Amino acid sequence: MHFIDVGQGDCTFIAANGVTMLVDCGENEVSYKVEDYLRGLGVGRLDYVIATHPHSDHMGGMYNIIDVFDVGEVLIPHIPDEQIPTTVFYERFLDSCAAKHVPVKEAYVGHVLDIGSAKAEIIAPEGSFYEDMNNYSIAFMLTHGDNRCLFTGDAEAESEEAMIQGGRLQRVMLYKAGHHGSTYSSTEELLDIIRPKIAVISCGRDNPYGHPHDITLKRLEKYADMVCRTDVSGTVIAESDGSDIKIARER
Repeated sequence: MHFIDVGQGDCTFIAANGVTMLVDCGENEVSYKVEDYLRGLGVGRLDYVIATHPHSDHMGGMYNIIDVFDVGEVLIPHIPDEQIPTTVFYERFLDSCAAKHVPVKEAYVGHVLDIGSAKAEIIAPEGSFYEDMNNYSIAFMLTHGDNRCLFTGDAEAESEEAMIQGGRLQRVMLYKAGHHGSTYSSTEELLDIIRPKIAVISCGRDNPYGHPHDITLKRLEKYADMVCRTDVSGTVIAESDGSDIKIARER
């Protein structure tokens, strides 16, 4: 799992046994960095691309990724027709998928993606109407051997509560902290169930939102022995052997 430093945004590359997945890609202006990073790993194909939700700090440059890589399929959340964005980056993303005949599928709770020796089970969004687009974020539980890792995009308290009620949450080894460490995510109720040993926060240095928020860091540190931040450490790499996870930092 490569938590790629894209500044104030989100981008994670996951690979196991030659099967690859990209979760978000940050803003348009950093998509070249993501491309270069993946090329440096020898990646030419992305079997799965997950666009967690249509905000530019998560998928502003996704059309570039679709254009330059061989992509198996793309997953997006179901969003009610009246809330589907008409932003340029989102329309260009859909156009790129259509031009390259890349299947675009709506994620649904219970859907399992096989990633080599790992699997990812979709646990959100569960179909409710949300006022805040963040709560439509695709969330999934990644399992590799005895290790479980939770990814929640920008899901906030309302969606986290739906995950809790859905009964699919378990204790995890690693938690990709929701919404860049915002106070509106990583609620006490969620953390008390998942009790992560490692937390990873993707955020930009000196970002205007104050992410990660101090109160969220305190909540995470109550459970996690290690909290990694891309604004401090750059790209963070987590390697699972099925029983433990080793962390490497860019700086």
